[in-house]
Amino acid sequence: MSYSVSKKFANMKPSATREILKATSDANIIAFAGGSPAVEAFPCDEVKKLSAEILEENPVSALVYGISEGYEPLRKTVADWLKKRNNIGKDDDTVIITSGGTQVMDLTTRVMTSEGDTIICEEPSFVGSLNCFRSHGCKLKGVPIESDGMDVVALEKTVKETPNAKFIYTIPNFQNPGGTTLSWEKRKEIYRIAKENNLLILEDDPYGNLRVEGEDVPAIKTLDEDGIVLYAGSFSKILAPGIRVAFAVVPKKIAKAFTIGKQVSDVHTAVLNQMIVDRWFKEYDVDEHIDEIRKIYRRKLNLMCDCLDKYCPSLEYVRPQGGLFIWVKLPDNVPMTDYCKRLVENKVAVVPGTAFMTDENAQCPYIRLNFSTPSDENIIKGVEIMGKVLKQY
Repeated sequence: MSYSVSKKFANMKPSATREILKATSDANIIAFAGGSPAVEAFPCDEVKKLSAEILEENPVSALVYGISEGYEPLRKTVADWLKKRNNIGKDDDTVIITSGGTQVMDLTTRVMTSEGDTIICEEPSFVGSLNCFRSHGCKLKGVPIESDGMDVVALEKTVKETPNAKFIYTIPNFQNPGGTTLSWEKRKEIYRIAKENNLLILEDDPYGNLRVEGEDVPAIKTLDEDGIVLYAGSFSKILAPGIRVAFAVVPKKIAKAFTIGKQVSDVHTAVLNQMIVDRWFKEYDVDEHIDEIRKIYRRKLNLMCDCLDKYCPSLEYVRPQGGLFIWVKLPDNVPMTDYCKRLVENKVAVVPGTAFMTDENAQCPYIRLNFSTPSDENIIKGVEIMGKVLKQY
């Protein structure tokens, strides 16, 4: 029979990151294309212990259906931790537990937009979120990022030219893929622009706990006196990505709509996984764990930057202060797509910059490198290969 795919999906392209990652099934490929935390940062022994305790003490409680908003003890744990650590959350906010951070993007778009509405995004931006927005039939308007985050002059102009915009999407800390951190001054400006134009802000912060140098910048959500900021966070980068436990902090006035959206999406996040995260907070020092994994990322980031400077001096990049990625600009004489293909032929996988553009047909002379997943040995070897391939041009 013939199949008719919905209009929303018919023109969508597969995630470039996921397609390139198929090549990494080859054990000989050096993968700079992923986005996973360093495996040495996983608290494996702790998770094994906590899982055994839960399943020994009361297995049924972990294996039954849960409530859509999330496991209640974990919701309180997250709310208390965010308030203490980041001053995030007010009396008129509530925490909803989600199945991974991208589900927050999905629920926000599902609940707060209609097909044909526009979402204003940083340019470039996380391909997973962009494809999520596209899947709901939304149009995308990109605003360029600068060394200190989104260009707020361009943002204000874009907002005025886009009457059907519903929210501004930003990754404020160690942006994916750009690696930039949004300055405090710009965070205040984005909040002002959103408030004056009756827009929401979706603040996606999966990397904020991975700062390796510099000072923390308060979240846009800390400014929120008007209930216009939706804050997304995740345990994928500080605990383990496969557990798929993340959260949204949303105004209580729209929490019911988000709960319904969750019910029609996946009913609830896995209860056992939520219980593991909750017990992890209660039995271990999570803040101390974060301090320890920051040491891992500091070493790996410095190593990759040192290798880029040594083997690829013609490449341009802004050294990030944390996160998992380095956004690298190729020389004018090096065609980006061809370079990415030649790297794969030489057993190195990177992500082409075009994957992160709001206009999928736009030209982009950048590539994204991930330093958290590969071993130190492969970082050195892979960047050296990048340099050798560059010399072919």
